[in-house]
Amino acid sequence: MIPSIHERGSDAAGLIGYLYGPGTKEEHTDPHLVAAFDPLTPDPGRDRGATYQQLQRLLDQPVNALPKGRRPAKHVWHISVRASPEDPVLSDEDWAAIARRTVAATGIAPDGDERACRWAAVRHADDHIHIIATLVRDDGRRPRLHNEARRAQAEARRIEADYGLRRVTPGDGTAAKRPTRAARHKAERLGQEAASQELLREHVRRALAGVADEAEFFDRLAAEGVRIDKRIAPSGDVLGYKVAIVGDRNKDNEPVWYAGSTLAPDLSLPRIRKRFTAAMDTDAPLTALDRGGASAPARARYAAAQAADSARVTLTFGDEGIAAAHLVGIGEVLDALAQTTAGPSRAELREAAWHFERATRSHIRARDEEMYALRRAARQIVHSGTTAGRSPDGAATALILDVVVLAVIAAARWHAARGHAQQAQAAQQAADHLRTAYQAAAAEPLAVLRVYGERLPALTRRRHAAAVRAAVPHLVDRLQAEPGWNSLVMVLDQAERAGYDTAALLAKAAAQRELGSADSASDVLVWRLHHLGYITPPPRSPDQQSKPTPTAPPAHTPASPATQPHRTR
Repeated sequence: MIPSIHERGSDAAGLIGYLYGPGTKEEHTDPHLVAAFDPLTPDPGRDRGATYQQLQRLLDQPVNALPKGRRPAKHVWHISVRASPEDPVLSDEDWAAIARRTVAATGIAPDGDERACRWAAVRHADDHIHIIATLVRDDGRRPRLHNEARRAQAEARRIEADYGLRRVTPGDGTAAKRPTRAARHKAERLGQEAASQELLREHVRRALAGVADEAEFFDRLAAEGVRIDKRIAPSGDVLGYKVAIVGDRNKDNEPVWYAGSTLAPDLSLPRIRKRFTAAMDTDAPLTALDRGGASAPARARYAAAQAADSARVTLTFGDEGIAAAHLVGIGEVLDALAQTTAGPSRAELREAAWHFERATRSHIRARDEEMYALRRAARQIVHSGTTAGRSPDGAATALILDVVVLAVIAAARWHAARGHAQQAQAAQQAADHLRTAYQAAAAEPLAVLRVYGERLPALTRRRHAAAVRAAVPHLVDRLQAEPGWNSLVMVLDQAERAGYDTAALLAKAAAQRELGSADSASDVLVWRLHHLGYITPPPRSPDQQSKPTPTAPPAHTPASPATQPHRTR
């Protein structure tokens, strides 16, 4: 059950006309009163002798009784309470009880308070009610509405339990504000894919991904194509900013501006500046291994995979402040990948970044300086350009997604362990989109490896099968039965040509994390070996005998099997 407090207004008659009218975006069927402050309140929906004006005058009477100078400019309070689609249809009596509980919990009409605000609850659809109230009590005082939205949500959770309704995930006050119904309808009229504030939030987060300083942030934000208005102090310092979508104007034909802090709690300028605490050496070269002359986008993704894997370990075993910082950094990496990844994975990456932004915020204070490695990885991804969409860029994208999905799953578990229900749910939704993105990105490079593996001589294939049996005897039958077996054989052949002990390498890769829950254990091992730095791009011919120079493993050492989380993909 979702209670939504709407913007306060000054026109009770207009709101009553809407509630009892035919509706705009949804049809209003049989609008009628289900409850009110007084049982004798007129109901224009069911009583032919009652009028909208009678109801309006009754509700506004305490306001009109005040001297004009003491009347509040916006005295109309409005909340809608909506059941979930899968909930049973509630009776009018049920909705009446829910309305009374809602006005009591919010402070509009506390239980037993005979001088409280006047209110009325109108039902014009099976799944929700609207409550209109006057923000002047019968004794002429104002109601105490501090944190009424949070109190309405808490009461909704209790109502769900009492009525056996779907339990909505509770929040902690760190979520971005949802767009109003009017904003969503306006977006439809303008042909936008989402409300302006949601689009602007995405633009700002994209502009933030890996930026080194404030000047670069505003430059990148301008490149996103949004309007920017900075608030400048007499000293010339920037105190804040607001943004607007081009073409989104109000009734006076002026741009509709949103301050950064209204887009999301962490997008105010002071909060953004805290990210720059993790100062970056913008001229530092990529630290990823040069894997056979990989492109800049591929090298950036290899480097990001190392940073993301370290963040995953921290989210499982590290300090809370560091973990909170890594959540922000992972969000920036996802925003960077969504901007620079070509092909079918791009849309899924954008959805993953969209969901994960909710998981980047909680009440746990982030140690901002700990964002350095991930923010630098995001910067390298953005500045290296867009991927070509095929190998070797496709292999690098699949590798980073293979690692990031585990980091995001670790984030979901981290939030769940701390009771952050909304963040945990958002991270899990992001992981679902990342799995789909991984499958799209991995299909082509794995297919290439499979083709080469199938063309290896029979003697070579038997030798590698023996190495697998020696390294992971409990997995060999499963691996050989999987479609990815030939890809794994090809990777082992590359490692052997580079001079490595393939059985030892495979045992090391298999020991990193359990494989029982993997959809394809062979594909997982391919990317683990890839991540460890032991394989190179496929040769031009499977019979090519030239041996590449052995590649040194990366400096970081994977955690022991006992300290690794379970893989769920």
